[in-house]
Amino acid sequence: MTVHITSHRDGFPMGTTRITRYDDVDDNVPISLDVLKLEAGESLSLTAEYETAWLLMSGKVEGKAGDIAFTFDRTSIFDESSSCIHVSARTPVTLRCESDVEFTVYSCDNTKAFAARVFYPDDVANEPRGKGQVGDRCLRYVRTIFDDTNSDPNTDLVLGEVITFQGGWSSYPPHHHPQPEIYHYRFTEPQGYGHGELGETVLKVRNNDTVKIVDLNDHAQCAAPGYGMYYAWVIRHLPDDRYSVPEFTEEHAWIMQPDARYWDPKV
Repeated sequence: MTVHITSHRDGFPMGTTRITRYDDVDDNVPISLDVLKLEAGESLSLTAEYETAWLLMSGKVEGKAGDIAFTFDRTSIFDESSSCIHVSARTPVTLRCESDVEFTVYSCDNTKAFAARVFYPDDVANEPRGKGQVGDRCLRYVRTIFDDTNSDPNTDLVLGEVITFQGGWSSYPPHHHPQPEIYHYRFTEPQGYGHGELGETVLKVRNNDTVKIVDLNDHAQCAAPGYGMYYAWVIRHLPDDRYSVPEFTEEHAWIMQPDARYWDPKV
């Protein structure tokens, strides 16, 4: 199944590992996803070919995105919010690693110009989405790094992170949207796992898995008890239909009502 990529469960080597490409033939999601790992003391200089975002997963790094200097330091994707740079095509980027560093890198074949942006944890809220709904069973942290509320109209990507609590649900109620999306997963323990829905198909997702979301499939998620589940989510705007909010599946949307009544055990 090319929508569920499971070939990296043992980890990623140093250097660049390609997971998806914007022009993949099978189950195309027009977004490239790479994992970039660099060693302490290593430097990298490049010029972005297309719109690209580097999302720090771990490590301490400094550099420049266009004319903007930055210093990032992240030890936990679960306990610390996002550090990210987002640039347009033809923007120079430099990285200088003070420790071993890992990024996930997202790009698409957009060559329109826009100003480079740098996002620090204080810029990206841990939004407690689902709070108060059905006994907080779908409470999770949603970190929207950039979307149409804070991005240039020339951008084509939307990027964020979700922290799913152990034993809990996220992306719930089930929802869908016409714009294609990718989820990339990590867990608090290497043996951690969860389940991801693609319509009526249920996938068992593990550490370092990636799922392509296409064809208006509902995509609710849950984490196994004992394991926190992280996923980065990246959406590609459609040319005449930019992403804003998803459509919740009607039969389950009732849980969002303030007075929603649900069963709980009496003893």
